Amino acid sequence: MTPPDAWAALRGLPVRPCDDGGLINLTFLVGDAPPRAVLQRVNTGIFKPSVHDDIEAVTAHLEGKGQVTPRLLRTDAGALWAGSGDEVWRAMTYIPGRTLHRVETPAVAHAAGGLVARFHAALDDLAWEYRHVRPGAHDTVAHMARLAASAGSEGGADAPEHAEARALATRILRAWDSWEGRLDLPARHIHGDLKISNLRFTADGAPVCVLDLETVARGSLDVELGDAWRSWCNPVGEDSTDTRFDLDIFAAAATGYLAHARPSAQERGAIVGGVERIALELAARFCRDVFEDSYFGWSAARFPTRRAHNLFRAKGQFALAESVRAQRGPAERIVARA
Repeated sequence: MTPPDAWAALRGLPVRPCDDGGLINLTFLVGDAPPRAVLQRVNTGIFKPSVHDDIEAVTAHLEGKGQVTPRLLRTDAGALWAGSGDEVWRAMTYIPGRTLHRVETPAVAHAAGGLVARFHAALDDLAWEYRHVRPGAHDTVAHMARLAASAGSEGGADAPEHAEARALATRILRAWDSWEGRLDLPARHIHGDLKISNLRFTADGAPVCVLDLETVARGSLDVELGDAWRSWCNPVGEDSTDTRFDLDIFAAAATGYLAHARPSAQERGAIVGGVERIALELAARFCRDVFEDSYFGWSAARFPTRRAHNLFRAKGQFALAESVRAQRGPAERIVARA
């Protein structure tokens, strides 16, 4: 790893891996008790350097609205990032607190829902054309088509997971064919990846801020909340096949959000379908990576291969989608009353 020499304030400080780093970028903490900064090597296959212009615009706007937010640290040369080519690094302010990998109580879900509603409200009047756009980030139709193509190819044919992944791909695609929802909601500023681990909390569970702002873009509310609540309302976390959709947590999250937000009638009516949609989409993406073996990070301590880990994740997200569908009626009544 290249040391953080581009930032004078960070030179000579200890650097260690971040236990709560995500699946895409390599993440490190700089300094101790507490850390001085978060240092990331950016996955340039997904995020181009122009994404830092977007992060700067979004975080400056949030800070101007009184929101707690991490901010990029400029290099000694005044740049938002350091490096060149495939070696792109950024440093951001460290926000003290706790990262959750599952929602432990309905109270946390309620608080998180309110935090996201305030985050959305703060960005409503942001006038910004995003420099880095990931086309099709939540194009579920395209993700399903790619899964079908990958499952029909010979990619990973020699892997022990191949036959099981093909069977699972068939089930995912059938579930998508029978999904009921809409794909035509208007675009607004959304975070784009509101799994619970992208929210920061205090030690006692109070919400602090939203993290990982490289995915902020324009998108629809059903995608935004669908991604959030497929994560929050699964009490066992993502790395499990015993996933389920918890109605009590969903009710708390929806009530917390809708107490501070006024979505349109069309957006409100699409929320529950969005949860099932995004769980199916993520199942498809994990399943596709069993064949392609190229995208998601994986735990070598728990699984023998990336394919094995992603098959496990795909099964978990598909089980979650099935659980949402089974409880769609009660969930929609919760949204209607909130």
